[in-house]
Amino acid sequence: MGCMMSSRHVSTCQLFECPRGAVIALSVLIGLTAIAAPNVAVSGPPAAKVTVFATGFNNPRGLKFGPEGDLYVAEGGTGGPLSTDATPTTPALCTQVPDVGPYTGSPVGARISQVDKHGNRTTVIDNLPSSQTNAESGSLISGVADIAFIDDNLYAVFAGAGCSHGVVDIPNGVIRVNEDGTWKMVANLSAFQQANHVANPNPGDFEPDGTWYNMVAVDHDLFAVEPNHGEIVKISHNGAISRVIDISASQGHIVPSAMTFYKGNFYVGNLGVFPQVIGSSNIYKVTPGGQISIVTGGFDMVLGLAFDRKGRMYVLEMTSGNPAPVPFTGKVTRVNTSGTREIIADGLFFPTGMTLGHDGDLYVSNVGFGPPPVGLGQVLKIELPD
Repeated sequence: MGCMMSSRHVSTCQLFECPRGAVIALSVLIGLTAIAAPNVAVSGPPAAKVTVFATGFNNPRGLKFGPEGDLYVAEGGTGGPLSTDATPTTPALCTQVPDVGPYTGSPVGARISQVDKHGNRTTVIDNLPSSQTNAESGSLISGVADIAFIDDNLYAVFAGAGCSHGVVDIPNGVIRVNEDGTWKMVANLSAFQQANHVANPNPGDFEPDGTWYNMVAVDHDLFAVEPNHGEIVKISHNGAISRVIDISASQGHIVPSAMTFYKGNFYVGNLGVFPQVIGSSNIYKVTPGGQISIVTGGFDMVLGLAFDRKGRMYVLEMTSGNPAPVPFTGKVTRVNTSGTREIIADGLFFPTGMTLGHDGDLYVSNVGFGPPPVGLGQVLKIELPD
């Protein structure tokens, strides 16, 4: 979480910014709380059963089930020490990020994990790029943002790479993970954004390499959402990149973050800017042709969306009822087809991703940022009531 607050609104350069005082409060809470087994509260009928399904993650983010039934988890990783900023004797290697920059990074700090049905975690691939904001803004980490499958092939999207993140030789982009544990860059998203500007970027919060967040597979193409510039792009099977919609052009700097695909359309939730007006985050429908409309609103800092088999929508809020992130205030709300809402689970600790399992239950990345990175992240299982 991050940057020092000024009189103006700021948004999430690295998705997770908050007042410096909130960072201090967070560190105090971490010292007082048993992170490994949080007391996850639920409220309001129908309450769900929430359990810790798996542990040992480093800043867990997007998660998806693979074709064999195991769960795959993208991890932001552990950051790194490398800088591309100017020194007293050398110029900067590239444009740096304002406010929460300069970043430092590593080409080998992040990974993707695989979790079997018993909750056992193994590493699918590691030594992937990871970076972090400056210390004043909380040293907040990005790395692998999300994953998706096309047939049996695993793809991942980077958020923590690129020169502006301290990783000189690896851009933000989409990679394909090979069976032998190697990977290949499929699409260079850093280059695309630097060559194709959106209509309304935020100059005080601009990321030259972007900070990609969610990615979904539709037929044999991939679609990714980028919060800082505010756009959705399509990545074809041969790596060609095209813009589906410049969300900033019509909505301004709303920081679109969560994305899912349901019955022919994309559904997008936004994180918003900090300090946030409570209840100002919305759920948008985006057609494949790039038309956008608001479906429903009244949420806070949305970082996950899913639909169940009955067409009910689940909204993951990273924090709820607060103008800036506060631990143990994340929640999942079910929006019924009638439009009524039910709180399914609350008391979550900075959840950052959500997917629906083959068993009909939700799986949520918890402790997705904030505490020291090594091994404290979790995946929660939320057994949904009827």
